Amino acid sequence: MTQVGIDRPAVSVEELRRAWAAVQAGDFRANTTRAHMPGGIRSQAPAPRAISSTWRPGAGETVLPVLGCGGATGATTVAVALATVAGGNARVVECASVTSSGLAAASTAEMGTYESAWSRGTRDQVLLERVTEVLTTADEIPHPTTPDRQIDLTVLDVGWELGQVLTTPGWIGEAIRNADHLVLTTTATVPGVRRLEGALDLLQGSHASAAVLGPRRKKWPKGVEHAGGQATGDLDRHGLLTEIPDDPVLAVNGLTGSALPKPLLAAAHQLLQRVQQDPTKGTPQ
Repeated sequence: MTQVGIDRPAVSVEELRRAWAAVQAGDFRANTTRAHMPGGIRSQAPAPRAISSTWRPGAGETVLPVLGCGGATGATTVAVALATVAGGNARVVECASVTSSGLAAASTAEMGTYESAWSRGTRDQVLLERVTEVLTTADEIPHPTTPDRQIDLTVLDVGWELGQVLTTPGWIGEAIRNADHLVLTTTATVPGVRRLEGALDLLQGSHASAAVLGPRRKKWPKGVEHAGGQATGDLDRHGLLTEIPDDPVLAVNGLTGSALPKPLLAAAHQLLQRVQQDPTKGTPQ
């Protein structure tokens, strides 16, 4: 059987910047037409549900978005680890489609469906929320639930490509643009560091930290250290680049109800401290 594919042109960072600027200015238009399937067959899927861009966290609730600079960068694991070491009242809100969830087996207790679109569970003191629907675009992500407890920290496991969420008219783009700080996850590879550089370039003016999944820095493969550019170098000089140890059990099994490895929790604690003490706040980026 011949596989039918759709070629997509590459999108430059400059094009994404212009699109993001258009969204910030309110100069965007929703596409109201449905795409045709290959071969001229019109899709019968229902029109996607657009979600309002308005969502406000609760009083005293800090929002920390975590975005992966590509697949398999440990974004969901880092999000759960950050909420775990935060202490107090924390939750992880996973914004990915149900078909891409990394939290499906992460709870130690399931609490059922809340507000129709979210499944809730707990992991010790951390509240976990994941989408129960298939999402085709980032602007279909439902608003986070209203917690039934005091929440001091909400870690958003964004689960979408950065260019998509920055240009969406939905609430997730607004939450990222308005966040006091962002965490970007990537891998200790040449392509991983290059993607980090591209993300930082796109996020000019935002406060960000990087979590790099892989071996200890002194054991990084040749070329990785110098694969980034000025933005990555600036992040490193400010102490906002954290090594996340690659755990072989997590790599195979993903997140389960088992306790997270101590080296991972130690790295997450260090990362959270760096986020809270960001030395670039109040200075030009």
